[in-house]
Amino acid sequence: METVDFAVIGAGVVGLACAARLASLGSVLVIEREAGPGRGTTSRNSGVIHAGLYYPPGSLKARLCVDGRRRLYRWCAERGVDHRKTGKVVLAVDPGEVPRLDALVERARHNGAGAIARWDTGRLRTEEPLLRASAALYSPESGIVDAHGLVESLVFELRRAPETDLVLHTAVDTLDRDDGGWIIGTVDTAGGRSVVRTRALVNAAGLAADAIAERSGLDVDARSWRHHLCKGDYFALGADAPRPRHELVYPLPSGGGLGVHLTADLGGRRTAGPDATYVDAPRYAVDASKAPRFAESVARYLPDIRPEHLTPDYAGLRPKLSADGSFRDFVIAGPDAHGQPRTVHLLGIESPGLTASLAIARHVERLLTAR
Repeated sequence: METVDFAVIGAGVVGLACAARLASLGSVLVIEREAGPGRGTTSRNSGVIHAGLYYPPGSLKARLCVDGRRRLYRWCAERGVDHRKTGKVVLAVDPGEVPRLDALVERARHNGAGAIARWDTGRLRTEEPLLRASAALYSPESGIVDAHGLVESLVFELRRAPETDLVLHTAVDTLDRDDGGWIIGTVDTAGGRSVVRTRALVNAAGLAADAIAERSGLDVDARSWRHHLCKGDYFALGADAPRPRHELVYPLPSGGGLGVHLTADLGGRRTAGPDATYVDAPRYAVDASKAPRFAESVARYLPDIRPEHLTPDYAGLRPKLSADGSFRDFVIAGPDAHGQPRTVHLLGIESPGLTASLAIARHVERLLTAR
């Protein structure tokens, strides 16, 4: 039976970041059920680099987002991954929202989100004549990244290491403890089975991380670690749609999410979304009949938008730990949290997971190497 020092379940951006980080410490095996790396949640990511505006001070989301954003910009610059600091505008659309915007400005500054500016209506009218709002927050550290390019850079880094392997089309079937760590039983898409022993385990299985934790013997329901799948649809803005000068334009967060906002990719394509619908099983079709609803949401701050400007684009799934939209922090649980030696489970890794991925990897390394 082959033995490795580290097994990482999941080759999304977080799993790959963990594997690349651990490769300097020993042999690493990454197990991925899809046909390629980054084909799950990562492939349906908006690619926004978050500055760290929204999350409660001291939370893992706040700390790892800010640290991860710095690491990510540096990583992309050093490795030629396409990215751009675009800045982000967050709007208090109605006068009654201004106190919440001011509170967000203070939270962002406390979190270390960068040189946050507050715009009054006059400044907003100068900067963004197409937008309508009572006040705005401007975040210069926000940006966008080529998520697929980031995945490729992590795979390249991983494969540079002398003792690493990435196996695709392979699902984890069984997890059993032994004296030296874990024995992992896998099954590939052709039905072939194999077994590998690992001294340490990282569960970065994305949407399926709760199922993997359960397979390891943990009661995920008792720990409130069960994932609730939240589907978010995106619509593309047509060439004739009104376009703000800034590529990232957000309303204030509401209902446990960031609201239907405007984003862009590095090619300049603009999208509106996501909404939030809890689903029982993964599905990715976008209902074209939602266009009027999306247009109505965006028209609160971009009044010239019309349903005919919007066409269905793509959908993503977020592994939320709450079923009602309330805040839940990342779960990055090491041995002290669950009693399984040299094991880390990552659950509820939704936004800002991509931004935080390199910082999450550093955190996982510390948990696995702590004495």
